[in-house]
Amino acid sequence: MSNAFGKIVILGAGLAGLTVAESLRAEGYDGAITLVGAEAHAPYQRPPLSKGFLLGTTQAAQLVMRSPELLAKKGIHLKVDAGATVIDRAARRVTLSSGEILDYTGLAVCTGARLRPLPLPGAGSQGIFGLRSLDDARTLATALETAHHVVVIGGGFIGLEVAAAARKKSLDVTVLEAAPRLMSRVVAAQISQFYHDLHTAHGTHIVCNAVVTELVTQDGRIVAVRTQEGQEFAADLLIVGIGVIPDTAMAATAGIVCAANAGNAISVDACSRTSDPAIVAAGDCTARHMDDGTWRCLESVQNAMEQGKSAASALLGRNRPFTATPWFWSDQYNAKLQIAGLSGGFDQTVRRDTPGAAASFSLFYFRNGSLIAVDSINQPADHTAARRILDNNLPLTPAQVTDATLPLISGC
Repeated sequence: MSNAFGKIVILGAGLAGLTVAESLRAEGYDGAITLVGAEAHAPYQRPPLSKGFLLGTTQAAQLVMRSPELLAKKGIHLKVDAGATVIDRAARRVTLSSGEILDYTGLAVCTGARLRPLPLPGAGSQGIFGLRSLDDARTLATALETAHHVVVIGGGFIGLEVAAAARKKSLDVTVLEAAPRLMSRVVAAQISQFYHDLHTAHGTHIVCNAVVTELVTQDGRIVAVRTQEGQEFAADLLIVGIGVIPDTAMAATAGIVCAANAGNAISVDACSRTSDPAIVAAGDCTARHMDDGTWRCLESVQNAMEQGKSAASALLGRNRPFTATPWFWSDQYNAKLQIAGLSGGFDQTVRRDTPGAAASFSLFYFRNGSLIAVDSINQPADHTAARRILDNNLPLTPAQVTDATLPLISGC
């Protein structure tokens, strides 16, 4: 076939980068593909790191998505432990940390995100951990084996998943959340309360409106944290889960347009194109400018895959916009939360209960009478139906939601 570009380099060997590479081959591209990963590992799954991997029920080998040998069979050259340092757009070349230079005719930036640092003195002390990579998870899993008092800063998905894993190891766990409720950025108060009660029932101490202002250390090791309210919590292990920052400094330095009001993420269109016609971007390092003037940054498996497919098509001169309903999930104890859509700006919620199952329900979000999102707890059928409804813009009224004996749509 006739290829739009003859030599494609992909920066980032996570799910987004892997998807770009494999989608290029699936679409018939037969030119050179180099997949560059800053970590020393072949592409692996990140979601289990805060769950099964910490508990020892998921092994590192089970996380591997594609081995170097399998990638080589597809004609994808994988370079690991080889982060990029400079993008020269004029010369169309990338410099790696080793000094090696890779020429490109098409470039995909899939550099992901990095942990948001805790802006307090002593944040680099021993016993303080973040969780983003496989190496992070290995280090944390080892530390949990000898810990006693665990404090988690941040009541979002990652913080609560790690807290659940620590409690399953019978450790003393406290979660400190600066906001008035858990996961407040993404779910309504009813869902927050459910998870507050769930974690409390399993013995976790949840403290909201808790702004950490001081890290207490002794001999270079964390021993406690103090809050703005004057409370002190003992901690021989501290987990910082306060979000991530798009890893886009290299792209910004190269002059690729980034969105200052979206964490400086790389600005892309629905087809993953950047401001440079030869460069696409996908995954956690990106932000899309929406029709309503807002910016959308989606940190999810789905986003990495769909943007990766769109980016591959764009490199081949084709249009494949990512238009599917966003979805997310989180596993905490025996409660699986599945989210379809984006609930920001809702003006009404309707709860749909499952008869005889107290820990199984869905919360439907409406704006101006139209469904915009659904949060489902242990209710996969509702989640599946919600995605079909939102993807196809099917009508659903609040009144139709309340009768759990009726299917949400025909065939569900």
